[in-house]
Amino acid sequence: MRSYVSESVNNLKPSGIRKYFDIAATMDDVVSLSIGEPNFVTPQHIMQRGIMSLHDGKTAYTSNQGMIELREAVSHYIERLYNLHYDPQTQVLVTVGVSEGLWLALRAILDPGDEVLVVEPCFVANAAAVEMAGGVPVRIDTHVADAFQVTAASLEAAITPRTKAILISYPNNPTGAVLDRAHMQQIADVARKHDLVVVSDEIYERLVYNAEHICFAALPDMYERTILLSGMSKAYAMTGWRIGYATAPTPILAAMTKLHQYLIMSAPTMRQHAAVEALCNGEADVAYMRGEYDQRRRLIVDGFNEIGLHCFEPRGAFYAFPNITVTGMDDETFCEVLLREEQVAMIPGSAFGRSGAGFVRASYATSTANIELALERLARFMQRHG
Repeated sequence: MRSYVSESVNNLKPSGIRKYFDIAATMDDVVSLSIGEPNFVTPQHIMQRGIMSLHDGKTAYTSNQGMIELREAVSHYIERLYNLHYDPQTQVLVTVGVSEGLWLALRAILDPGDEVLVVEPCFVANAAAVEMAGGVPVRIDTHVADAFQVTAASLEAAITPRTKAILISYPNNPTGAVLDRAHMQQIADVARKHDLVVVSDEIYERLVYNAEHICFAALPDMYERTILLSGMSKAYAMTGWRIGYATAPTPILAAMTKLHQYLIMSAPTMRQHAAVEALCNGEADVAYMRGEYDQRRRLIVDGFNEIGLHCFEPRGAFYAFPNITVTGMDDETFCEVLLREEQVAMIPGSAFGRSGAGFVRASYATSTANIELALERLARFMQRHG
């Protein structure tokens, strides 16, 4: 019998993260710095809002775009943070996390063979999402010497007549880099010059430290050519709720909504109620968790540097990205040997793009106790391999 799996799916590269989850799951006493999962429980008042929606019988479909109350909350939230107004009726879409929003955005703008400049290192799904939407990912490397900031020159060098969009994700997973205004303006200038759409994944926007997050759509002339993606997962410790949103110019948002209608119908109702509570009454929670992450950030960065793994200074998200080349191992070997010898799980930087080679990603979204234990084990490991 012939194979019924499509060639396009066969050609997709498996996630470089999942391998290490699977290995760790077979071992005892593993300290995991591998997953971008807040160790905080969703704040009680947010959980209660979702629970009460069930008790109140609010279990039916909502509007395809999402509850108007939530869309209005998203609109007010963005306006408060960035002085940008999105019409909740025509420019806001509630999605099942940023992952759905990213696929909708790319599928809405790409025709087969259109190229997207994908700035790397980046979340493992970004290039795959371009492929799944029928496009061609063109990888743009960034480097620690430039603080993992993309430059206009690197973008310009990759543009062809097929280029349709630029995909950026800052604050960045896995590096923790935050784009400064000058580099954001370089991206904007390239987008304007070549008439490109910018898809900006800003899911870590509220988790920045000693830095400023600048919303890409707030740059001059970028509002009409930006698809802005964000959600509740990271800042509000709501990863398992899978609730996000997209904002965009009306014609693009309408195209995304059309796809969403057929794919999802509407995001789960109880999650939408919880999201309203998060956006309207969750500022104290965000501030508290951001402060805790900042302390862990300092602990893990100092720890890596002290044991001989030079670590880039992360300014956002909750990941550290130390260089491991001093060990003489490549990043995949380092992670495999570390997991086997010391039961510490991290992710090879090359899983996030070729420019991540020689680095590893360590999440500090876990507890301080776990970070301290991981550093203790790493110190032993480096005495043998450093």
